[in-house]
Amino acid sequence: MLFRTALRNVFAHKARLLLTAFAVVLGVTFVTGSLVFGDSLSRAAAARATDGFDRIAVDVAAEADPDAAPAATPPAGPPATTSPAPPTAPAGPPGIDAATVRVLAALPGVAGAAGRIDGFAAVADRSGRPLGDGPSHRGGNFAPGADGTDPAYRFTRGAGPARDDAIALDEATAAKGGYRVGDAVRVGTDQGAARYTVSGVFRTDGMRIPPGGSLTLFTGGTAQRLFLRPGLFQHVELTAASGADRQELLGRVEAVLPRGAGAVTGERLAQIRTGLATGDGDTRSQILLGFAAVAVFVATFLISNTFTMLVARRTRELALLRAVGASRRQVRRLLLAESLVLGVIASAVGLAAGTGAAVLLREFFAPADAPAGPLVLTPGTAVTALLVGTALPMVAGWLPIRRAMAVPPVAALGAAEAAAPARAGSLRTAAGVVLLVTGTAAVGYGATAAGKDARTVIGLGAVLALTGTLALIPLLSRPFVALLRPPLIRLQPVHGDLAARNTVRDPRRTGATAAALAIALTLASGLSVLGASATRYLDRATTHDLAADYLVKPAEGGLRMTPATAEPLKALPGAAVSPLNQSTGYRLAGTSAVLTGVDPATIGRLLRLDVVEGSLGRLAEGQIAVADFKAKQAGWHVGQVLPLQRRDDQHGSVTVGAVYRADEQSNLLPSITAPDALVARYDAAPFTAGILVATDGGPGPAALGLVTHALGDNPALAVLDRDAVRARDSGGIDDQLDVFHALLGMALAIAGLGVANTLAMSVLERRKEIGTLRALGLDRAGVARMIRLEALLLGGLGAALGTVMGVFLGWALGRTLQEHVVGYTTVLPWGRLALGVLVALAGALAASLGPARRAARVDIPAATAAQ
Repeated sequence: MLFRTALRNVFAHKARLLLTAFAVVLGVTFVTGSLVFGDSLSRAAAARATDGFDRIAVDVAAEADPDAAPAATPPAGPPATTSPAPPTAPAGPPGIDAATVRVLAALPGVAGAAGRIDGFAAVADRSGRPLGDGPSHRGGNFAPGADGTDPAYRFTRGAGPARDDAIALDEATAAKGGYRVGDAVRVGTDQGAARYTVSGVFRTDGMRIPPGGSLTLFTGGTAQRLFLRPGLFQHVELTAASGADRQELLGRVEAVLPRGAGAVTGERLAQIRTGLATGDGDTRSQILLGFAAVAVFVATFLISNTFTMLVARRTRELALLRAVGASRRQVRRLLLAESLVLGVIASAVGLAAGTGAAVLLREFFAPADAPAGPLVLTPGTAVTALLVGTALPMVAGWLPIRRAMAVPPVAALGAAEAAAPARAGSLRTAAGVVLLVTGTAAVGYGATAAGKDARTVIGLGAVLALTGTLALIPLLSRPFVALLRPPLIRLQPVHGDLAARNTVRDPRRTGATAAALAIALTLASGLSVLGASATRYLDRATTHDLAADYLVKPAEGGLRMTPATAEPLKALPGAAVSPLNQSTGYRLAGTSAVLTGVDPATIGRLLRLDVVEGSLGRLAEGQIAVADFKAKQAGWHVGQVLPLQRRDDQHGSVTVGAVYRADEQSNLLPSITAPDALVARYDAAPFTAGILVATDGGPGPAALGLVTHALGDNPALAVLDRDAVRARDSGGIDDQLDVFHALLGMALAIAGLGVANTLAMSVLERRKEIGTLRALGLDRAGVARMIRLEALLLGGLGAALGTVMGVFLGWALGRTLQEHVVGYTTVLPWGRLALGVLVALAGALAASLGPARRAARVDIPAATAAQ
């Protein structure tokens, strides 16, 4: 009986509850989409990461010997373009020899043993650029058995490499590069670049190809020479005979392992890889759930506001139920049952919509190398979504229902409930002031003196300050409207005055509506401040000091550049070239130092070195140039002779010839710049961190081609222009911020629904008043203009409070970053902040169009005759 009555009441007021239901649908959609997206991404990543381990019974791996000499790396200059004759790799980490592989293959229960080697191998496209992303360029060996096949690789065209000048490519890489069997392909490894012939195209297990990467197969001998040492393998994959117990097989393997080798079952490897693979999906899902929580929180204000207005309009109806014998408890249960019915219906719709929304999230929020896979809707996700959707309207409607039950039936039958003004001396106001002051003080303390717990303190303070502000919005609405009322009256004497009066008629309703906008703008403004500050930091750290056209860097996970890598570039006509040769282990006048060797003749054209004392020309005289922050820290000055000592007991002295202005966060400007001849005197093999290149005609496709070709068309070397340098070092922060702002758009959309709902209900309540205004001469356009001005006042109040709070929190969080990120400064993005305010105002204005149109169409006789 109770739920039948509740269902009938919900459908009786369906027009008034429509926007409330839509808000619940959006909140549940966001929650469901986040959970489905995270589960789907994690499931697909785990499936790819573990694909193939079921075939491996035991994996035997060589452990690195800490006493082994590190492998030297030959110069990365341009190699020959004919068939390769790969050099023998020098001493390096030990491996598993062929004799051990034969012993393992002969163990009882072993069906096969395949020795594996892998390392860095980048495949070039037709223009010489690497195919694949980041550290995902891998190479391995083709290990055929007695039948000439390797069970790990299934060839769709051609066959595995049988000659040292042949390779096989994975299917995706071959498709990206447009390569077919018989084509010549350039491949770069730690040993340089060489041209190979494609012998086959294959498919393989997901665990063998890095996400978004490439896999190149060489013959066993070639792979050993390129990646390890002739005759050795990094690990051995053992397959089990039919019926063999894998744990027993592991015991037999461990009994014959040589020193420095270890064994683990394929099942255990799959478990380890699953944990590593699902981390990214879990993190992204948690981020989305954070934004979903914001959307749900914003929806709470909309629903609470709706129930407040709805219960107020049903005051007489509820009082009549009380008068005919219904108890307060029964009426309360009826209203909560209506909330429950609304929540169940909206949750079911939101659950279905959220599953579809996960497809969009995977399209725009998943990493570019995310694996494909089916959507995963778990029972836990469904239960969580339904609980959120049903609890949301019940929790949000509790206070309005409780307040309605406090009205005596006789008073309720006599008149409608009056608006509850926000009184300065009320308990709500006092609590709001205490929370706001306490939260603001906590945020300020966390930003200036909280140490390692700063962000926790700021987070707690932000919650308190935000809660206090929301509690005070009804009180703040009056001075805010009073401030804007004079200009409104000057612009629109009648409509502006009416809009201002109507806005403060019910401060609590105004406050609840503006609070939703304030929350969304607080987060958006805070993100804008942090994003602009991070962008400024990255600009100064990456490209601010770069005057060169190009910066040559090794591909991630690739070869180690040496000074010889830059030599071919110096032959380009009109080009200015300088390597950045870093050499460590120095003490200058007792201060630890890293010297960066450069070409004194060209460095002034390649880097923006703002000399504040001395001259860069003294680099050519064998002197050094020092960054101002380093000179200040060490107490050095131009002309000072510094005793030099290197860790290998080399001694000498250097003279400070110049001091230049530099930010400590710069990735390009060295703290100590030295002529390359000086560095070469003390270090025969410095590490080349990058190569600066300025071409004769400036950057462009032709210049890029010349530089790439001079480097031997080596895909293991990346030639980066200014945009590519910033993109490589920024980690895609701009794209992430765009995604976050888009996600906050959901909260802003729900806040807009709140504005529309408030105005719609207000129009229903004021039908008689609007009819009277029409009868007194206010035309339809004037009524619509009045409603739109009310919406702009609501939007302006929320936007103003949200922007101020967001800037404050962005500054506070930025202060905590300054301790760990030297050179980070807070930047106020006035343009973005203004855009946020304009978007909020535009959203409020758009939300008012429907209510304004309905208000303008109010029938005058019917409205004025209404009781």
